[in-house]
Amino acid sequence: MASPPLPDEKVELIDHVVAFQGYFKVGRYSFRHSLFKGGQSPLVVREVFERGHAAAVLPYDPRRDEVVLIRQFRAGSYVAGIHPWGWETVAGIIEQGETPEDLVRRESVEEAGLAIGDLIPMHNVIASPGAMSETCALFVGRADTTKAGGVFGLESEGEDILVKVVPFAEARAMLDRGDIDNATAVIALQWLALHRADVRGRWR
Repeated sequence: MASPPLPDEKVELIDHVVAFQGYFKVGRYSFRHSLFKGGQSPLVVREVFERGHAAAVLPYDPRRDEVVLIRQFRAGSYVAGIHPWGWETVAGIIEQGETPEDLVRRESVEEAGLAIGDLIPMHNVIASPGAMSETCALFVGRADTTKAGGVFGLESEGEDILVKVVPFAEARAMLDRGDIDNATAVIALQWLALHRADVRGRWR
């Protein structure tokens, strides 16, 4: 949940049209908003990348102290000039009538062949609020990593996903070395680093 608004933080929507509709959608919004010094802004027009809302889970085995990370080709990284395969958490876009919890359990099976037990909410974040409307609900999920690993994904969606079990100490070292650049994975692993003792005590 975002922090509560400050007094007089208000927005007036003037117009909204779909500027582009392809695999993803871009909306063009016109609005005015209140100013901290008082009064109202001039008309502001912005394009916003829209694809719904997401949820993600970091599968964690508290007994073995291991996490599960996945790796797949990402077009956005390629266009940014970054190596287009990186380590991530399991994630996906929430479908109509689906809860974030339902989504992460479904995606864990599809992307990693992994059943998720108990879930603990971490954060609900928005990655790029100046340009995207997508939010992501993050969870840590209890998993048995004994037989985890392999290659998964839905052929119908062109997915080719490598699944790897990583000891938590190594995942933390990967963060320190800068081997993980996916924002959701960075946040999830840092959260677990802060709360790991509590999670292991809760799931002993």
